[in-house]
Amino acid sequence: MLEQLEKIHGEMVNIRRHFHMNPELSYKEVETPAYITKYLQNLGIEDIRTNVGGRGVVATIKGKNPGKTVALRADFDALPIPDEKDVPYKSTVPGVMHACGHDGHTASLLGVAKVLSQNTDKINGSVRLIFQFAEEKSPGGAIEMIKDGCMDGVDAVFGSHLSTKISVGEYGYRAGAFMAMPDEYTITIKGKGGHGAAPHQTIDSIVVAANLVINLQQIVSRRIDPLKPAVVTVGQINGGNAFNVIADSATIVGTVRTYDDEVQKIIQTEMERITKATCDLSGATFEIEYLRGYPAVINDKASTELVTQSLKKIVNPKKVIELEPSMGGEDFAYYLQKVPGCFFNTGAGNEERGIIYPHHHPKFDIDENGLLFASKALLTIALDYLSEVSN
Repeated sequence: MLEQLEKIHGEMVNIRRHFHMNPELSYKEVETPAYITKYLQNLGIEDIRTNVGGRGVVATIKGKNPGKTVALRADFDALPIPDEKDVPYKSTVPGVMHACGHDGHTASLLGVAKVLSQNTDKINGSVRLIFQFAEEKSPGGAIEMIKDGCMDGVDAVFGSHLSTKISVGEYGYRAGAFMAMPDEYTITIKGKGGHGAAPHQTIDSIVVAANLVINLQQIVSRRIDPLKPAVVTVGQINGGNAFNVIADSATIVGTVRTYDDEVQKIIQTEMERITKATCDLSGATFEIEYLRGYPAVINDKASTELVTQSLKKIVNPKKVIELEPSMGGEDFAYYLQKVPGCFFNTGAGNEERGIIYPHHHPKFDIDENGLLFASKALLTIALDYLSEVSN
């Protein structure tokens, strides 16, 4: 079956490039799930569900031998980022591109679907293929698809994320805590506007906001146990409309990343306390909107061990690398709350070809050989799991 994947590598590349040229934003995916559905139908797969949780597609390939059910997941939404690459498959949608590899995830899983559908006699149990919408935008597609039954009857779940941080031909894994909780906050400072020549008659919201940006940095450095990972980032600060006008309001937007529920609570409490104290100094008022994001991705230890052993069948064991925890977030976490499983990285970087840009960068690209490694990994893991639990 791995040799069959090699034979359709070019097909996976073409699929990936189609998606890359025609990206769709979270919750606005229409043509992408339609393409996925048609492809699966052409394979002769009978058990296909569409509009799962909104825009998701779920297919189940049933083996001719009895056994349990393993799920494989790929996401397919794009990002509101302009594509600045000079490649033939550059995005045709202004301001929108696949800057996180989701086009490759979907292409790889479709390749797995094709090979599995042609080898049902070699499957002990069933393989559930989950094509998920809206991973990039909270509340995310995973939780809605789970509510709509995509995980019903599933015993384990696995997923891969293409990454340029590791070279093509390598895999990265980690048991336990792997990715963080990605929260979002918006702080609105309300002052008193006025003429730029008469600051004494105003409450300058921009000055208050500037002080607050600095003060917020004390949360992690002085309020959180240094042995517990945490990040407080200010991503945006907006205020004012003219050079000679003191703004009556300013807005700070950012993200908080944690692994620990208690640390998350401390940061939220400290953020409110520090914002109030900073505003009180100048007589300003404020509003805080704090949105808790996805849970942390916690890989099951036994499932991760199975993954590493499967990956070592595909590449030299030295190329299966244990990774440090990441402060990035992923709604794959919701699947792992339902059943044991593992989320791992497949290398897609290639320094010699200049494929070095990180996720969410306007020049992000992947070495498309990574599609083959991702598909081989998912197929091998799924079959190894079903073989192991059926014995």
